[in-house]
Amino acid sequence: MSKTWWKAAGVRAVKTVAQAAVASIGTTAMVSEVDWLVVGSTALLAGVLSLLTSVAGLPEVNHEQQ
Repeated sequence: MSKTWWKAAGVRAVKTVAQAAVASIGTTAMVSEVDWLVVGSTALLAGVLSLLTSVAGLPEVNHEQQ
């Protein structure tokens, strides 16, 4: 896995983490009711799953760059 692959996979994982955090926060009625531990663990797990999914291939990185 090349530097290009890691960069693309990292960008994808960061976006996924942000999306998961926003979705987790959005499930509560008020900010004071947000369970930050759940938000953090959900976002972290989403990031790990994103990296694992990227192992199957990234369309933004061709086979020569992987």
